[in-house]
Amino acid sequence: MSTNLYFNNFPKNITSEQLLVEDLVIEAMKIHGMDVYYMPRTSRDRVDYLYGEDTLKTYTTAYPIEMYLEDVTGMEGEGDFVSKFGLEIRDETTFLLSRRRFAATVPQIRPNEGDLIYVPLVQNLFEITFVEHENAQAMYYTLGRGRGGNVYVYALKLKQFVFSNEIIQTGFVEIDDQVRDEYPRTRLTLSAGGTGKFVNDEIVYQGTDLANATVTGLVYDFTPNTTIDVYRTIGTFNTGILKGNTSNAQWTISVVSDTATMNNAFEDIVDNARIESESDAIIDWTETNPFGGD
Repeated sequence: MSTNLYFNNFPKNITSEQLLVEDLVIEAMKIHGMDVYYMPRTSRDRVDYLYGEDTLKTYTTAYPIEMYLEDVTGMEGEGDFVSKFGLEIRDETTFLLSRRRFAATVPQIRPNEGDLIYVPLVQNLFEITFVEHENAQAMYYTLGRGRGGNVYVYALKLKQFVFSNEIIQTGFVEIDDQVRDEYPRTRLTLSAGGTGKFVNDEIVYQGTDLANATVTGLVYDFTPNTTIDVYRTIGTFNTGILKGNTSNAQWTISVVSDTATMNNAFEDIVDNARIESESDAIIDWTETNPFGGD
């Protein structure tokens, strides 16, 4: 035989050398990597197969795990630019993730496109667009095809996540508080004389009970005798009695408004609103001046 009998790089079973390389990879990630949160999408049963999209993405769990940022010089992608839709931020990056650590931490077979990664370092969410496992980034078959033909890491291609009313409620305050500010809110003006205090993020409703409610929502902010802001509304609020599911508070709605002040967490939406408001005072958009002007 032409190859050395004492160094078998194409074994049928796991070899000690391959386990050693994998241990070193994991150790390097723990030393030079960063802690992130892996958020699997949990609404795959709601996929619209006609249009090939998930109409209501849901993320209800987050798993702390270490990953290695491949390019530390900055974000990749097209960067920031102004398009016909406003300011768009198309930052992209690549993270390396140990296969063994993923299998031990996240209860799914592999990272999936559409899952989210929250990076505390930049306080932002990134969406997985592609999972690479057979190239140089993924340490292509170091010491052969051990571990059942698998390599040691996944290379996750990520892009900055653009919020679109997805349900994100992971139980981690740092993540949920940022996304909480993204939901459209309805402001309800309350009449004096109510009882109890609504609790932030509790379910409020109108109707005889929650099971027979005509409309529900979550409490964003409550000011006694003044207003309550609600988000993730299902149905339409009307004047009348508003009840809290956990606090048992009851107040009467006198006015319903959808103009609650937003405090968006994600930079692209915030800047779009600011650019729109500031440009109104600079550029003349009237029909008599189609090209604009000072």
